[in-house]
Amino acid sequence: MSTPTDPQHVARDGLLVVDKPQGWTSHQVVARVRRLLGTKKVGHAGTLDPMATGVLLVGADRATRLLGHLAGHDKTYTATIRLGQATVTDDAEGEVTAAIGAAGVDEAMVRDAVGAFVGPISQVPSAVSAIKVDGRRAYAMVRAGEDVQLAARRVVVDRFDVLGVRPGVAADDAATPVLDVDVVVDCSSGTYIRALARDLGAALGCGGHLTALRRTRIGAFGLDLVGLDAEGLVGDSAPVLLTPADVARRAFPTIEVDAEVAREIGYGRSLALSVPADPTALVAGDSLLALYRPGEDGRAHPVAVLAPASC
Repeated sequence: MSTPTDPQHVARDGLLVVDKPQGWTSHQVVARVRRLLGTKKVGHAGTLDPMATGVLLVGADRATRLLGHLAGHDKTYTATIRLGQATVTDDAEGEVTAAIGAAGVDEAMVRDAVGAFVGPISQVPSAVSAIKVDGRRAYAMVRAGEDVQLAARRVVVDRFDVLGVRPGVAADDAATPVLDVDVVVDCSSGTYIRALARDLGAALGCGGHLTALRRTRIGAFGLDLVGLDAEGLVGDSAPVLLTPADVARRAFPTIEVDAEVAREIGYGRSLALSVPADPTALVAGDSLLALYRPGEDGRAHPVAVLAPASC
């Protein structure tokens, strides 16, 4: 990523895997990518908190049509959970609400406790989240001093592995004994790692919160595909985008179509075609034409058409 950015020659149509650094908001990343690519049509799939680092999927131009379909894919995180203290935000940025300490907690107890959080679980999201309550963001209500009660939702945690347990140092009170637990989590979209930290601490009777979080994967897109990192965000290097067709082949079932079918797709018509999933990508060579879904009438129906009507 050493080539200076020239908005006249940089590819603007595709997906960018960003390794978001700590301290950046997802909105700030999108704004920076707009400037680097010289286009206003940029969005992201799956917000990361400023404290968190790692994979943020950013789409430009036509690829923004894919973001909603990518955001729902499963995810992998590495994280550090501090046991012995609870905070109002369930992470290290919030005020400590309880400092019970983890003096009576050992590694065996931690490893045993995480098992209860594997599989389909009912999880109450962290109150400091972007979920709307009566039209208002929950995090805004919490910061305004309001009591926020969110409903539990069903999520799936496929893996919650303890990588290590070590003594930690409490941020506000060095006398409080705390344990730092390094974990890796594979989970469904909508799972809050902060809530896992909170609930693990509650299960152990000592309180818990998140001190570090890194997203390493969304679906088929991991850190091995990073096209923009911390250095690129503050510099003027050209981001490396994945083409919409490459994205589709990685993320969705894919069907190659001929020129005749491509013309029908360009007009957004339903097709006498059997597609295996919602969505299924229809491609012609190196071009992603559209996403289609199976219909009850046995035909395939458009979900998102990217091809022009003149194709």
